[in-house]
Amino acid sequence: MNTQALVNTLSLLRLRTQPDEWQLHTLLRQFFDEQGIPYQAEYVLAPRCRIDFLIGTIGLEIKRGHPQARNVARQLSRYAESAEIQSLVLLSEHTLSLPKTFYGKPLYQVSLSRLWGIAL
Repeated sequence: MNTQALVNTLSLLRLRTQPDEWQLHTLLRQFFDEQGIPYQAEYVLAPRCRIDFLIGTIGLEIKRGHPQARNVARQLSRYAESAEIQSLVLLSEHTLSLPKTFYGKPLYQVSLSRLWGIAL
């Protein structure tokens, strides 16, 4: 699966409630299973460096609430340092102001509020 195909698939995700981050992880596992998408959850890229999901060479990180872009950028940068990651997808409640690439690896963002149909 390429990154754009994953982003397109994630855009099909419809949630009835606004789950907390742990519930969202569970819902995503179920969604990936239903879609037949192989994944590894809580994948360790390096010591103290664990990404929420690894789908092939795509790293998927989930953020709820209003995380600081600076902190998320540092986290994504650590993930992008790994040779196992070729691209990153950030699934977050709101789109964050982040670089488009980390170490030359593209970042794609999927907004949960748009998927929920919330007009902010």
